[in-house]
Amino acid sequence: MYVVIAGGGKIGQYLAGVLLGDGNDVAIIEKEAAIAKHLSEELRGSILVINGDGCETTVQESAGVHRADVFVAITGRDEDNLAACEIADRLYRVPRCVARVNNPKNLRIFRRLGIECISSTSLIARMIQEEATVGSMTVAVSLTNDDLALESVMTPRMFKKNDSEKGISALDLDEHFEDGIRLVAVNRGGDIEVVGTETRILPGDHVILAADTDKLEFARRVIKGL
Repeated sequence: MYVVIAGGGKIGQYLAGVLLGDGNDVAIIEKEAAIAKHLSEELRGSILVINGDGCETTVQESAGVHRADVFVAITGRDEDNLAACEIADRLYRVPRCVARVNNPKNLRIFRRLGIECISSTSLIARMIQEEATVGSMTVAVSLTNDDLALESVMTPRMFKKNDSEKGISALDLDEHFEDGIRLVAVNRGGDIEVVGTETRILPGDHVILAADTDKLEFARRVIKGL
């Protein structure tokens, strides 16, 4: 898996080290030249260190964001994290963008814009390691074990194959899934609806799935392709 991290302070270094230790490819974007130099000397593995601003498109391109599986913005400035994730998501269509939120008051803003956000760096590392949420997917609850996962997946902001205004019937969506994947509920703006015969899925909805862990990648592709 290829992960691009914007922000190379202590938190960024820790996260990169965890990911590299598991054999992932990592790129870190860091503004401060001294910190970038330190990272390039200290980190071992398949690591690329870019000295630049993660909010600039040219810098993200230099980090190979166009081929990234995950983009993580983990600087100490919420506004930078938001901007960097918006670029990676909207311009480069990175399947999954995660932002660190330093001020809890900003959580609502991030979520309203559809950016996956979290304040715990260790949880970000675990989520990426477990591949729990590629393509705007977020952990619903910590019920993932070796066989079963319960997760919430955010649908694309604009559907590709379905009418974005009318959405898609939950029953029709369920038919695209293999055995071992079940659509359970829909979260729209904080209102949760248990899936029924009249339920429709709209862009930006969070659909909650119960799935065998070995079927998660298939479920991600189905949701991403709506």
